[in-house]
Amino acid sequence: MAKMTGGEALVKSLYGEGVRVIFGVPGVQLYHAMDALYDEPRIRFITTRHEQGAAYMAYGYSRGGGGIGTALVVPGPGLQNASAGMGTAYAASTPMMVVSGQVNRDTIGMGLGELHELHDQLDIVRPVTKWAGRVLHTAEVPGAVHEAFFQLREGRPRPVEIEIPWDTLSEVDDVEVLASAPVEPLGASPESVRRAAGALAESSRPLIWAGGGATSSGASDSLPRLAEYLQAPVATTSEGKGVISDRHYLSLGAGAWRRDEVEDLLESSDVVLAVGTRLSRVGIKEGQQVVQIDVDAEEIGRRHANTIGVVGDTRRTLDELYDVLSAMTPQRASRRDEIGAVRRARFAGSPGPEPQVSFVAAIRAAMPDNGFVVEGLTQIGYAARSLYPVYVPGTYITSSYFGNLGYAYPTALGVKVAQPHRAVAAISGDGGFLFNSQELATAVKYGINAVVIVFNDNAYGNVLRDQKAAFNGRAIGSELHNPDFVKLAEAYGARGVRAAGPERLEAALREALATDAPTLIEVPVAAMPSPWD
Repeated sequence: MAKMTGGEALVKSLYGEGVRVIFGVPGVQLYHAMDALYDEPRIRFITTRHEQGAAYMAYGYSRGGGGIGTALVVPGPGLQNASAGMGTAYAASTPMMVVSGQVNRDTIGMGLGELHELHDQLDIVRPVTKWAGRVLHTAEVPGAVHEAFFQLREGRPRPVEIEIPWDTLSEVDDVEVLASAPVEPLGASPESVRRAAGALAESSRPLIWAGGGATSSGASDSLPRLAEYLQAPVATTSEGKGVISDRHYLSLGAGAWRRDEVEDLLESSDVVLAVGTRLSRVGIKEGQQVVQIDVDAEEIGRRHANTIGVVGDTRRTLDELYDVLSAMTPQRASRRDEIGAVRRARFAGSPGPEPQVSFVAAIRAAMPDNGFVVEGLTQIGYAARSLYPVYVPGTYITSSYFGNLGYAYPTALGVKVAQPHRAVAAISGDGGFLFNSQELATAVKYGINAVVIVFNDNAYGNVLRDQKAAFNGRAIGSELHNPDFVKLAEAYGARGVRAAGPERLEAALREALATDAPTLIEVPVAAMPSPWD
């Protein structure tokens, strides 16, 4: 044991758990935590310009493979601001650590009007966290951090939060910093694996539907191996893009603009193997057999009653399933020609509306295979879900079902901090970008050279189109007044470029990725057709 403040206990515990970067906004209840960070140069503190940006950057850092992203915020409004990013991480099953200050422990819940007081702020974070806790004494800090990281590593990955009062961070006590403990991936029951293998062995036309759980568990080798053995085509959700390369002959890509050959193939399949996915918006027929692998038991059979459930870590379970299945049945005859015809029919010609198709193609042409794209909630982002091919797992990042404007750019900054030597680009609309455009200052201050592509139609374009179509041309609240985005970027000290049309965008993006500076590319666009018609 050693004598230290609660702030020192926090910082030493976070470092011991592997934290090397913290995103945050310093404030009065955090002074002793910040002072402890001053004495720990091995942890990089990145000051953001809004707590929402801090949480999104922590989310992006986790998704970019940098480790568990961590945000540090003041209580009350600071934590409320960060809760949007926490909700994104919760929806996308992404581990993220949030540490919040708190008013002095003797005044918690008293309603005395303390600075940043919120009664009860744990209620704010419970819907968007896997686990949340309050630490009242310095000696308890390491145990709380240890428990938080156990929750982050065990089972389904989702955010956690710890709140620590102001006086606890300043209090000196005898503290024992705990060693980090590894957590073994959850193994499935042998019986459930045998049942799943039996159903697949008896199937004649299996199909695999893979989601974000397949990517986050590192199943990008295990899933294609099983798919090849079964000769099962693989469709993915947006979150699962890249778990099998879109160059692979069994890959069907993600999503669809309309009813197409993928849905026909799904309907003709006798067994659907669902891997790390909620099966949202998947047209499985009532009588079809589903085999569902998920680390979260609550997801099993949530959307489809005829389900054989296998609860376990996706990568580990796929490997176990392969071993059992390969002992039951020989490898299937190749379906390369059949699946190849489906792939050609789906992707030949114009598989979606213009100009979205051409803009997505321009971005893909400029990005290296291992570059990261963050899909914002905008016309081009919607198109990219289906049209942007992904070749390396984990390089396509979404906000999952949370669907929040403004997350794309700060998330891309977090990814770039995690992967400073790889290309990172955010796809944004003009409306969404201005939610967090102030983080251009963060990018310039810390040399975070991500690229943001802002498609500017001077509107919340999707809303404006839908209002006009559904309400006889009556639109309200969806038309915007914007700044000159190029001048805005330059005012912060970033590069600003305007690119009209797909060809100019491709050239501008290639140049931006080769430039040692944060870059904003503004792309003026007109109203676009619906991507879902």
